[in-house]
Amino acid sequence: METIQEMVHRFERRIKYPMNRFQNIAPFVGRFLLVSAFLEDSLRIYTQWDQQLNYLEKYRSFYQGASHLFLALNLGLMLIGSFLAIAKIRMHYAVIALFAAVTSQILGYGLFMEWSFFLRNISMLGGILMLLSESPSKPKVIFGGLPTVQELDRSPYFALFGRVLLVLLFGSFFLNGKMSILKLIGSGIGFVMSLMVAIGFKAKYSALLMAVFLVLFNVIMNNWWSISQDADTRNFVKYNFFQIMSIVGGFILLLNTGPGGFSVDEKKKKF
Repeated sequence: METIQEMVHRFERRIKYPMNRFQNIAPFVGRFLLVSAFLEDSLRIYTQWDQQLNYLEKYRSFYQGASHLFLALNLGLMLIGSFLAIAKIRMHYAVIALFAAVTSQILGYGLFMEWSFFLRNISMLGGILMLLSESPSKPKVIFGGLPTVQELDRSPYFALFGRVLLVLLFGSFFLNGKMSILKLIGSGIGFVMSLMVAIGFKAKYSALLMAVFLVLFNVIMNNWWSISQDADTRNFVKYNFFQIMSIVGGFILLLNTGPGGFSVDEKKKKF
C-alpha cells in the first residue's frame, strides 16, 4: 500500500505543473468540445434534411408537419445552446436548451430502446451539468445599505450529478459488443476510474486519465475520416466520435472546476 501511495504522489508531482498550465485554456476547450456533438448534429440535420424527414416519418411514425417542427426545434436549440455555452453567456439558458435537445432526440429517435446509445446520451447530460458547476451563485443585493442575501450555491449539486452521469459512459462500453479478456480488463480499469470520479476522490487526476483514455479510444475506434466507401457507416461512426468528444469536454470541465463540495477530496480538506 505504501508503494502504491508513493507512486500516486510521484505521478501527482510530475503532472501538477502541466495541469496548471492547461487549466488556463481548459474552460474554453471543455466548453467547445462539449458542444462539438451538437454543432456536428446541427450540420447533419441541415445538410441531410430530407433524409432526416424520411427517417422520422417512415420509421418513427411522425406526421409530416410534426417531423419538420421536430427537426427545426432541435436545430434551433442546439445552435442557440452551443453559442451561449461557448461564449459563456446565460449559462442556465444554454443548459436548458442543450438538455431539451438531448431529451427530445432520445424520445424522438427512440434511443432509449438501445442501452449503449441511451447511456451515452445520459452521460452527455452529465457533461452539460458541468457547465453550471462553473457558475456558482453570487450574493444578491436587495437595497442599498441593507445586508446582502446569499442565495443557495447550487454548483456542488450540479457537480455531483454531473460526475455521476458522466461516468455512465463506461456502462455503454460494457454493454456494447462481445465480451473478451481485453474488454473485461478495460472495463475494470474504467470502472475504478469512474468510481473515483463519481465519489470525488482524486477527481481531477481521474478526470484527466478518463479524458486521455477516451481521446485515444475515439481516435482508434471511431476514425470516421478513414471511411469513404459507405456514407451511412461514415455518418454513424462520425456521430459516435463527436458524442464521445462531447463527454471528453465534460471531463475537462471537471478537471478545471474540481469535484465540488460533495466529494471525498473536499471532505479531506476540512480535516
